[in-house]
Amino acid sequence: MSKATLGLIAAASAATGAAAAAIYCSTLSKQKAAPPAIPTTKGIPVTPGSGVPPLIGATNASVKAAQSQRPVDPSGLFQYGFPGPVNDLATRAALVSSFDRRTRNPIWVAEHITPESLAAKEGDRNRSKFVEDHDVPEKFRARLSDYRGSGYDRGHQVPAADAKFSQEAMDDTFFLTNMCPQVGAGFNRDYWAHFEDFCRRLTSKYPSVRIVTGPLYLPRRDSDGKYHVSYEVIGNPPNVAVPTHFYKVILAEDGVVGGTVAVGAFVLPNAVIDNSTKLEEFSVPLSIVERASGVEFLTKLPANRRKELCKEIQCSIVAGEFDNARKNATGVPAPGRG
Repeated sequence: MSKATLGLIAAASAATGAAAAAIYCSTLSKQKAAPPAIPTTKGIPVTPGSGVPPLIGATNASVKAAQSQRPVDPSGLFQYGFPGPVNDLATRAALVSSFDRRTRNPIWVAEHITPESLAAKEGDRNRSKFVEDHDVPEKFRARLSDYRGSGYDRGHQVPAADAKFSQEAMDDTFFLTNMCPQVGAGFNRDYWAHFEDFCRRLTSKYPSVRIVTGPLYLPRRDSDGKYHVSYEVIGNPPNVAVPTHFYKVILAEDGVVGGTVAVGAFVLPNAVIDNSTKLEEFSVPLSIVERASGVEFLTKLPANRRKELCKEIQCSIVAGEFDNARKNATGVPAPGRG
């Protein structure tokens, strides 16, 4: 898929995700601000922090006046509960994640790595286990059984290898809210793993690296000339969507307050990728990831502080050396990661 095509289909796929993100962010800001109760139907107030976005600049008097001039009050529904969308936000030692209840996958997962965090060896992957996230209501939850026999790996969005600084952090990466179904051999266990290694190697130049990872569901052009979104859903009954693509947004910080940030955005297909493929082939403008995901990333980072990551360093994977390093460390070839 060419970058031009990716840009075109990203533009076509963004509207729903953008609307959901906007409502969610509005909900969070209203909860933090704890606004005064505003009636949404005659005599029935909305409890502050309930997640109902009030009219901008509205006062009790102005709302009452507006309602008196209208024969209906659609927002009266909120007295019974706000329908959503609701994105389950988890803040843990190793990561922060936002979960999409429709796809049973995260929307994004954010992590932070440093030379110090990667040098620590407190966390042991062998002591961690994959677990369902009970903070998500059961009917919206991804389940361990969904992955069994699916043919897909439980693909970490924040890799376990980035969270060795404590056992708690290591365990955090094994929640299913940090997973998506990923093609195993040729992707999750190969090219994607090399890409994760590339991110870790950035800490040899940058003292602080922040990474946001998540799935995409991009349309493709069918034989009728029209674009369609199509993806598999695994589980019995069908429960977890299989992403068509994955993205990473990388922010490599120079460590100076108010300093520069090298920004890179990448979109990779959820498919077998030959290790000879150059990483730069998957580099895209940040706007493509934003339009495809419906998420904005750097609204508070001024343009004069931004640099292009792949112009600052060589964006390339080291497949052969990485495979040998894993083999030498364990004495056996690297196993599947799912």
